[in-house]
Amino acid sequence: MKILFYNHTGQASGAERLLLMILSRLDRQKFDPVMVCPDDGPLMQLAAELAMPVETMASLQARFTWRVDRLVGYLRSFLQVIRQFRQKVISIEPDLIHANSIRAGVVATAATVGLRTRVAWHVHDLLPRHPLSTAVRLLAFLSTRTRMIAVSGAVAHNFVGAFSPWKQRVAVILNGIELDKFRPKGNAGNGKQDIRSELQLGNADPLIGIVGQLTPRKGQLELLRAFADVWRRVPRAVLLIVGAPLFNRDEEYAELLKQTASELGIAGRVRLTGPRSDVPAIMRELDLLVVNSSAEPFGLVVVEAMACGTPILAAACGGIPEIIEHGKTGWLVPPRDEQTLAETIVSLSRQPALLGRLAEQGKTHVRSRFSADRYMSELQAFYGSNAVRSRSVDIVARGVREGECPANLRFVVHGGRSEI
Repeated sequence: MKILFYNHTGQASGAERLLLMILSRLDRQKFDPVMVCPDDGPLMQLAAELAMPVETMASLQARFTWRVDRLVGYLRSFLQVIRQFRQKVISIEPDLIHANSIRAGVVATAATVGLRTRVAWHVHDLLPRHPLSTAVRLLAFLSTRTRMIAVSGAVAHNFVGAFSPWKQRVAVILNGIELDKFRPKGNAGNGKQDIRSELQLGNADPLIGIVGQLTPRKGQLELLRAFADVWRRVPRAVLLIVGAPLFNRDEEYAELLKQTASELGIAGRVRLTGPRSDVPAIMRELDLLVVNSSAEPFGLVVVEAMACGTPILAAACGGIPEIIEHGKTGWLVPPRDEQTLAETIVSLSRQPALLGRLAEQGKTHVRSRFSADRYMSELQAFYGSNAVRSRSVDIVARGVREGECPANLRFVVHGGRSEI
C-alpha cells in the first residue's frame, strides 16, 4: 500500500515529531511511504535521514484571521499549493494520503477532486470559532473519500462540531512516544550535574520548567507572572523556559518574555534556553514540569515528561485531562488562572513526597497507555481498513470501465448513495 505523507510546513513542532516517529516505525513490508513537504525547515532532512523518499513543494501560508487583505493572500497560497500538490499525487499515485494537519487535509482533499484518492486528515489542532472553521468541516465531511484521525477525544469533539451524525468518520488515536528516549531519573548517568552546571544552578535549587514552542497559546507569559509570586516565597526557585518561536509573529512574543522577566525583577532566576536537542535530559532534571496552555489538543510534552519520571502540573484544557488523572498521575489547575497556578507551584514544591508519588504513578501510567508500539498498532490498523475500501472501489471502477464486475462484489443503494 503506497502512502503519501504530506506536511504543509517544513518546520518541526509536535505534530512533525509524531510524524517522524510514524515514518521511522512504519512496516515497510506492508506500506510503501513517500514524503512531500516544503524545504523551509528541518523536516525534509529529518525525513530523508530515515531513508524516506522525499519530494518538496511550496510552503502553505495560511492562518485563521479576520483581516480580509490577509485572507486574500492566504487564498492565493492555497491555490498555488493545491495545484502543485495535485501534480505530485498524479505522479506518485498513492493509495492513501496521510495529511498531517487540518491545513494539509484541506489541500489534499481539494487537490484530489476527481482522482478517487482517499485522504486521512491527521487532526492535531482545535478549530477556532471562525466562519472558515465551518467551511473546513464541510469540506472534510462532504467528501466521501476522507477519514479523520484525532489525537484526542477533545480534538474529535471540536472537529465534528455541529456535524455529529458524521462522528463515525473520526477515529481517536491517542499519541504515543518512544519510551526508551525518556528514561526516568536514576538511569540518566551524570547528565544532571552537567545540565545544572551549564545553567549555573546549585543542586538545591528547585527547578521548574515549561517546554514547548514559544507562542501565546502555550502560556509562557502567564507562567512568568505567576513565577514572580512563587520566587518571593521560594527564593531559590529557578524557572526554565525551553523552546523557540517557530511561526509568524512568535519572535515578538519571545522578546516579550525577556522584557517581562526583566520588568518583574526575576531575570536572574529565569533561563530562556532556546531550542534544545537534549529535551529528555532536561526534563529528567526538573523538579516540576508546568504545562500552562490555554488550548492544548493533546499535550505530547506531558507524556514525555511522565516517561522521564517528572511530576506534572498542567492547566486542565483540551486533551490534557485525557492523560492526567488529577492527584494521581499529575496535578490539574484551571486554565488562565495565574493566582491558582502560583499557589499550586508553591504548595507542590513544599511536598516532595507528593511529587514523588505523582512522578512514579505518572511513569507507570504512560508506559501502559502511551507507547509507540500501541500507537503504531492502532494507526496501521486504520491504514489497513482504509486500504481495503480503496482497493474495493478501484476494482469496481475498473470493472465498470471494462464492462464487467467481480462476482463477489455488489452495489447496494442506501438513500440514493451507492456502496460496495
